[in-house]
Amino acid sequence: MSNRVVYFNGEFVNEMDAKVSIYDSALMFGDTVFEMTRSFNKNQFKLEDHIDRLLQGIKIYRIPLKVSKNQLIDICHQTVEKNEKLFDEKDEHRLMINVSRGPLSIYSHLFTNPGPTLIVADFPLKWTVNSMGKLYDEGINAVITNQKAIPSYLMDPKIKNRSRVFYQMANIEASMFKGQNNWALLQDINGFIAEGSGDNFFIIKDEIIYTPKTTHCLDGISRRYIFEIAKELNLKCIEKDIEFYDVCAADEAFMTGTPFCILPVGSINGIKIGDKIYGNITKKLLNKWSKNVNVNIEEQLKSYYINDKKNDGPSPYQFK
Repeated sequence: MSNRVVYFNGEFVNEMDAKVSIYDSALMFGDTVFEMTRSFNKNQFKLEDHIDRLLQGIKIYRIPLKVSKNQLIDICHQTVEKNEKLFDEKDEHRLMINVSRGPLSIYSHLFTNPGPTLIVADFPLKWTVNSMGKLYDEGINAVITNQKAIPSYLMDPKIKNRSRVFYQMANIEASMFKGQNNWALLQDINGFIAEGSGDNFFIIKDEIIYTPKTTHCLDGISRRYIFEIAKELNLKCIEKDIEFYDVCAADEAFMTGTPFCILPVGSINGIKIGDKIYGNITKKLLNKWSKNVNVNIEEQLKSYYINDKKNDGPSPYQFK
């Protein structure tokens, strides 16, 4: 049994005992705003940005959570502190913060204090990235799926929420593509590239970095950081509509996401992108990121490889 603890509505409980009610709006509607963070050298990265985005989603979804920004940040740090002794020296902390509306009102009489559900869990980053290190050498094959991104006029993608069965359907579809390292890449309703199923997408052409506008995709924290480090490297980073043709004609491509930061995309639908799987500009960006956080990110991900067949099932980045 795990000894890690989870913050659950004002208490720290064993993660095995943190149970959400079957009557919770999270289960009934996928009515949950969430964030997932990571640390570098045990220090949380961009935590305040994650909390800001979380609170903005809570505000727009009108979830009556009576917890302030500073209180949320303190809860995150407390959760890390209480679990640190259970982490290996080289482990990084991966926080999962979920906020739902709580039990639906028709069931409220079953609860003593019905209201929003707030959970902050902490687990080793290596669980999420244990099979990703090889992608620096092999590259991702981005698969354009028939499943489209949900248009913003139906659900604003800038709010990180749990109503994401469309991501899972894209993952299932991508898993049916022949070959290895297939990751879903969704288009918007106009046929432009939008995002992956939990990651943002970039291409590089003539040393200029391009990424889709956030009209129909999540404005990722890692995505934003690419703009920061590109500026530090005197590289242009531009938002624009990107078509399938543009990806095929690109010199390089990569995905960004909180757990892995940057991973190279070597092909799309099996068509090779550029001359190298892991291009020079992509390397510069990752090296700058690594330098800024004092962690060799590529080496870290490669060191986290776990050959565990029990974990060979569905994940945010893989479906079998």
